[in-house]
Amino acid sequence: MAGKRDPEQPPVLRPVYFDAEGNRTEDPALAVRGEIVEHDPESGRKRRTWFFLEEVEIGWLPVRESAFLLWVLLALLLVWILIGLAFGLI
Repeated sequence: MAGKRDPEQPPVLRPVYFDAEGNRTEDPALAVRGEIVEHDPESGRKRRTWFFLEEVEIGWLPVRESAFLLWVLLALLLVWILIGLAFGLI
């Protein structure tokens, strides 16, 4: 098949990472954007994958996001318990 790759010969990955200041870095933990080029030596095709990370502050949220998510989890747990009580499962 034309699209099949030999499992013994994985594609060559060439990542390029950039930090928050736009400088090139080798550390993926510091990367906020970059590009990963996957080169298949057998067919000669390349596939590019771009990524970026952006920290956005939610303006309408009066508390931190982690505290908000804990409250959402608590609300879902409460709904689950109420459904269990309503159906006599608890």
